[in-house]
Amino acid sequence: MDVRVGLCGWTVSQASYVQRFPVLEVQHTFYEPPSDGVLTRWRSQVPADFEFTIKAWQIVTHESNSPTYRRMKRPLPEDAHGQVGGFRTTPTVLAGWERTLECARVLRATAVLLQCPKSFRPTAENVQRLRDFVGQVERPVGRLLWEPRGEWPTQLLTELCAELDLVHVVDPMQTETVTPEQTYYRLHGTKGSRHVHTDDELLRLRDRVVGRPSPYVMFNNLPRVRDAERFLALLSEAGV
Repeated sequence: MDVRVGLCGWTVSQASYVQRFPVLEVQHTFYEPPSDGVLTRWRSQVPADFEFTIKAWQIVTHESNSPTYRRMKRPLPEDAHGQVGGFRTTPTVLAGWERTLECARVLRATAVLLQCPKSFRPTAENVQRLRDFVGQVERPVGRLLWEPRGEWPTQLLTELCAELDLVHVVDPMQTETVTPEQTYYRLHGTKGSRHVHTDDELLRLRDRVVGRPSPYVMFNNLPRVRDAERFLALLSEAGV
């Protein structure tokens, strides 16, 4: 069984990273996509079988008042305020999605993640926006991942993932995915981003993924390098 373990963001140097992990979830594309030149260099400097997944540009998912926009080098233009995020199909959002797809093509990414803020709640309007957006836009070559960070009814999640062909992304320390046949876990830290996962937590995580078809386990807490390496050691001990 192939458990794909990686980090959300380089965190360590690229040369060191590719010796430790087989997959990286690119974060730069969320805050502000890098140039094609930067992406081409990343792709050319990793082994042929190294895998990239990427986060969609925040313009697609996050409202203009989100604090994450502070990390954009070029601030949103005034006329874009109130016109971005929440899967709106405005010209700005659609252009942001097209740039996300371009990044995925350059990196030959196997998946694109739509990560929503907790403020994106399961209202009728939001559900319809999600349906309209996914039904209208071009899909990536790989899988389309969706991480709704707020509280969503399990039945609604199941229906939407089946209808829209989405992979339901969760932190397994908080809840369980409704698409276990395509497991993609993102671990944010059980007690906050500085949380170091306990041995018991990592053992439970190992037992959960064993037997699933090619699950992904991506660490996003601040001590993620060490936690991911500890988890890899546990997998190795189990002969996985």
